[in-house]
Amino acid sequence: MVDLTDVILTEGKTASYTTELGLTVLSYKTGDFPIEEKTPVTLTVENKGERKLVLSGDVLLDVLIPCARCLEPVKSRLEVRFEFETGLDESEYIDGYNLDVDQLIHDESLLVWPERVLCREDCKGLCSVCGQNLNVGPCGCERTKADPRMAKILDIFNNFKEV
Repeated sequence: MVDLTDVILTEGKTASYTTELGLTVLSYKTGDFPIEEKTPVTLTVENKGERKLVLSGDVLLDVLIPCARCLEPVKSRLEVRFEFETGLDESEYIDGYNLDVDQLIHDESLLVWPERVLCREDCKGLCSVCGQNLNVGPCGCERTKADPRMAKILDIFNNFKEV
């Protein structure tokens, strides 16, 4: 929490803050993602008058996100930068004269979340039969996928194998 009393009570005032982020995990509907490293949050708050504040700042987060193919954790850098105007009566981050920096960064991190993370460009992923990580080695499963439209023809060929 950052105390904004001076800024809130003085129209036109701008203040800058540097504060440590208390978050160790980013929790969303898709899972919990550990924060490996983080820089201090730099924050500027400006009182625009009429109970409006402009919040701006940034932080760097190194978060462990699973690879989209093999699910191994990948250290991913999130550069969280924000600038927006908010009303004192409508901000979910301001409680009284205090700014909840952890909640602000948690929500802003989602806006810069990568669409897809890969451990490496040529990641082989998981075997669709047994779940083996194919980057570690082959599993020996037969993974040929037949076109579902060809299922009847495949049945005919399989019947000929039995004869």
